Amino acid sequence: MAQRSSLAVFVMVLSLCLVAPMLSRAGVGEEAKVQASIAVMKEIMDIPECAIPPSLLRNAQGIAIFPDLLKAAFVFGGRYGVGVLLVRNPDRSWGNPVFFRLIGGSFGWQIGAQSTDVILVLNSIRSLDTICGGKFTLGVDASIAAGPVGRQAEAGTDILLRAEILSYSRNRGLFLGVSLEGAAIQVDYGSTAAFYNVAGLLPMEILKNPNRVAPPIAAELRRVLDWYSTH
Repeated sequence: MAQRSSLAVFVMVLSLCLVAPMLSRAGVGEEAKVQASIAVMKEIMDIPECAIPPSLLRNAQGIAIFPDLLKAAFVFGGRYGVGVLLVRNPDRSWGNPVFFRLIGGSFGWQIGAQSTDVILVLNSIRSLDTICGGKFTLGVDASIAAGPVGRQAEAGTDILLRAEILSYSRNRGLFLGVSLEGAAIQVDYGSTAAFYNVAGLLPMEILKNPNRVAPPIAAELRRVLDWYSTH
């Protein structure tokens, strides 16, 4: 039975991995993905009772935004989506984005398909080399917990002190902390190279180079994150 369950999850996630890239090639480009990430941050942070606590953003070492993550399920579920990861520069400003895929399965009785926005707030960049080196599994390669919401939420709880990554999800208008243990994050080399128009560009060449030339939309995303990190 366990083998059948694992096979079902594998098939579901594989299907999402095959379908989602085709949808991306149909017109959702890299700049549109960054623009969607900006929209997600604005829509979430402009509702105080649903916002990520500003203190968390101020202290964050990095942030990953996955807009329009595809989630489908028939008893067993799977997630697939492409998003961006940004980390702090030495002067605490936000750096340029690198594109990543988020892939994961879920268990339990469920059916249907929906689009979900996911945000990961990185409290530590200890695992940055691992994230950029290949497959990175949430809850295995770094501790993860559902993050608190609301501008008045306390940021000094034990769960925040323990977790390296705080995870959030918006689904059907609801924004809340959600557990994403077991989901995998992988570098999207193709999207990253296309966005910067540089073949073979490696993630660390972007994340550790504040002077990397990027399309104007990247500067807009940085400005939005700077604003919500300081207000």
